[in-house]
Amino acid sequence: MSIALTDQGRPELQKAIEEMVESGFTGVTMRVHDERGEWVGSAGVRKLGETAKPPTNGHVRIGSNTKTFTATVVLQLVAEGAIELDAPVADHLPEFGLDPKITVRMLLQHTSGVFNFTGEYYDDGTFAPGIPATTAGQEWVDNRFKTYRPEELVRLALSKPARFEPGTDWSYSNTNYVLARLLIEKVTGHSLAEEMQRLILGPLGLSGTVVPGTGPEIPEPHTHAYYRYEDAGQQKTVDVTRQNPSWISTGGDMISTTQDLHTFISALMGGKLLPAPLLAEMCKPHPKVGYGLGVFVQDAGENGGTVITHNGGMAGHAALMYSTPDGSKTLTAALNYVDDAALSMAAAFQKATQGLVKEVFGGGQAGSADAAESAR
Repeated sequence: MSIALTDQGRPELQKAIEEMVESGFTGVTMRVHDERGEWVGSAGVRKLGETAKPPTNGHVRIGSNTKTFTATVVLQLVAEGAIELDAPVADHLPEFGLDPKITVRMLLQHTSGVFNFTGEYYDDGTFAPGIPATTAGQEWVDNRFKTYRPEELVRLALSKPARFEPGTDWSYSNTNYVLARLLIEKVTGHSLAEEMQRLILGPLGLSGTVVPGTGPEIPEPHTHAYYRYEDAGQQKTVDVTRQNPSWISTGGDMISTTQDLHTFISALMGGKLLPAPLLAEMCKPHPKVGYGLGVFVQDAGENGGTVITHNGGMAGHAALMYSTPDGSKTLTAALNYVDDAALSMAAAFQKATQGLVKEVFGGGQAGSADAAESAR
């Protein structure tokens, strides 16, 4: 990577990520591929208390971008004839007593109605907890090296009331993707990591992407992640870069780089991983929120057209992944921050991503602060 990539040719992009750091992110790395070539930049710090900037080739826990990878594997298995998209999941996973109306498609599109094992937010503002996830404060910190088996997470979710009858509504649930993982493993006889390697990581040469299982490590180089909680009336901030990601499982456990995320989403949208009819199914949005099968289908604003995306946050790590529907223009980013039970960074995250999308895909000539403001 030549230093010329991060020269003064795109000051508006560097300004956008520096404003993200000003809004509270500890470290930001962004990569843009478009008609002007490739731009890579970073802002903030690699580690609190130090001055080194985040590495532009660093690894990050990609959170719910894991869902896009997992949905792609499921659809590749559909293409191979191993799975039917509209078949009941219970046919393959009878041990869970799933509602027979739940299909493979419903898992990928979050229309199964199955309870979210990391906790459910209801329309009336109430919250029903699941496992001690990052909304649980010190309890999550104390348990962050615990191993959860995927089956355990599914059984917990199924012990709670379903949100709705399968196929009648939409609600985001990490449980859907843990079931998708178990489905992949059942029909292939291989681990998800092996199938991911066979179908995506190997063919695309994604050497920086990891399906970590229960391992707490994240490959070097990387920016650090933090979590803030209250202990005996005192605010404490701990480094949670190392953690056992089995608590989120296939809801968000993968590790990658901005380069690998670019290669993946560009290849996926460019038709290199799925036959055209299945890619079309993937990008067909649900009317309630514009969610396809493992991707969001969004409007990039005035003159911006459609973007295909999935973002993800995971205990002080986050990743952004955006592409035009043909894969020709992409934005990928790695973000690090101080997470907490109140999800304090959520508003800054939303505002920043709106600004970035407008800047990169909407042809926005204004600074990203103005773009974010007008996109609210």
